[in-house]
Amino acid sequence: MEILVLILYAMALILLFVYNCGQLSLIIIYLRSEKKRRELARSVIGISPETLPRVTIQLPVYNELYVVERLIDAVIQIQYPKDKLDIQLLDDSSDETVVIIAKKIAEYKRLGFNIEHIQRPERKGFKAGALGYGLTIAKGEFIAIFDADFVPDPEFLLKTVPHFTDPKVGIVQTRWEHLNENFSLITQLQAFGLNAHFTVEQSGRYAAGLLANFNGTGGVWRKAAIIDAGGWQSDTLTEDLDLSYRAQLRGWKFVYREDVGSPAELPVAMNALKSQQYRWMKGAAECARKLFVSVLKTPEVSFTMKLHAFFHLFSSATFILVLILGVMSVPLIYIRSQHPEWEWVFVVINLFQFNLLILITFYGIPVWFLKGANRAKLAWYFPMYSSLMMGLSLHNTIAVIEGYMGRKTPFVRTPKFNVKTAADSWAANKYISRRISWLTVAEGMLALYFLGGLVLAIYIQDFRMFFLHIMLMVGFGMVTIYSLIQAVSRPVSVPS
Repeated sequence: MEILVLILYAMALILLFVYNCGQLSLIIIYLRSEKKRRELARSVIGISPETLPRVTIQLPVYNELYVVERLIDAVIQIQYPKDKLDIQLLDDSSDETVVIIAKKIAEYKRLGFNIEHIQRPERKGFKAGALGYGLTIAKGEFIAIFDADFVPDPEFLLKTVPHFTDPKVGIVQTRWEHLNENFSLITQLQAFGLNAHFTVEQSGRYAAGLLANFNGTGGVWRKAAIIDAGGWQSDTLTEDLDLSYRAQLRGWKFVYREDVGSPAELPVAMNALKSQQYRWMKGAAECARKLFVSVLKTPEVSFTMKLHAFFHLFSSATFILVLILGVMSVPLIYIRSQHPEWEWVFVVINLFQFNLLILITFYGIPVWFLKGANRAKLAWYFPMYSSLMMGLSLHNTIAVIEGYMGRKTPFVRTPKFNVKTAADSWAANKYISRRISWLTVAEGMLALYFLGGLVLAIYIQDFRMFFLHIMLMVGFGMVTIYSLIQAVSRPVSVPS
């Protein structure tokens, strides 16, 4: 049993190191591509109004009474010739959101906007189904997509559409910004993590010509690219990643504009964050299962692209490794004390702590380079974000395993709140799940388990994993406490 614990711990650490080497290569690419990224922004020449192509903006919505008005008002402000812009409200709602949308659309129709309220006869295929349904009647040559929690830049289309003068460009993605980053610690940590993805990962993949992903919103598609790639498909929970890969395997180019921001709202409740993480992690696993063989078989995809696609598609599996690493680390303290003759093994294992330096660099780059960022906060955000992700590792591991096994579950949307500051309340949100699940209990037990690891370390006087166990205890404790607070909070009535 002791050998098994040691092997599992070492394997998890080594595999994480291999994955982080892939992240390290993206860091190097990002740092070396600054000139290229600046030239990209300067190279886009504006198109005269007479030659601007027709664009359809799709707004997939399902029961979004708190944010849908804000979304419509923001999209109406987008600067583009009225006669070349169509807006589709793809409304699958089953509550009063339908009435709110109808009133808002009637208001803007009177002002001359081409905006339509589209309701499918059947909510089949969830978001992918709604986008596909709208595509069949879309008049635009290009399709811009915004989720309900976005507030797009008025110049969004003027900054992105010019890229399509290259007939090979099929996708243009922009960087997410955060409307409510300072609402709470949870939103600050989410922003910290997402900034690394939208800075290092997306920019690095684009600069190196690697396979990258449309993020589901805040981007524009060439309609022909969607159709050529097989259209929107609902057999995974991340239809955006799925279509992105299928389109690029067909030869369509991906463009990423790090300098163009698309503001959006971050989940402010733990169960909302969990539902988002579940969909992202399980969907990524489903896409890996569905697409990786196609990536390997495509002759136009180089070995380097295949290798990075492997790291990309299987990235959600890192949560399995983190969970194994954490659980095995507690008995490892005792094993180390009982077998001093194995010290050479632990010395070798410790060499892989280079993981930490890679991660600090990866998440530190946005803090260091983004305009207005407070660099001193890296020392606080990095350990707290790492703790949060560790605390979500059990939840995300279940999602990833389900994805690899092919177990199908419904598309669970992330509830939106329309809150920006700590003074705003989301207690009235009727879409929030307030039940205490067995998973919350398990996460609480893991917090106690890692507290036991701290006690064991003090008893044995071996503090080499003390900080790791503090982070694990804090992470699972944070997830548990936030989940319980949300469960016991009661919705308040809102004046009509």
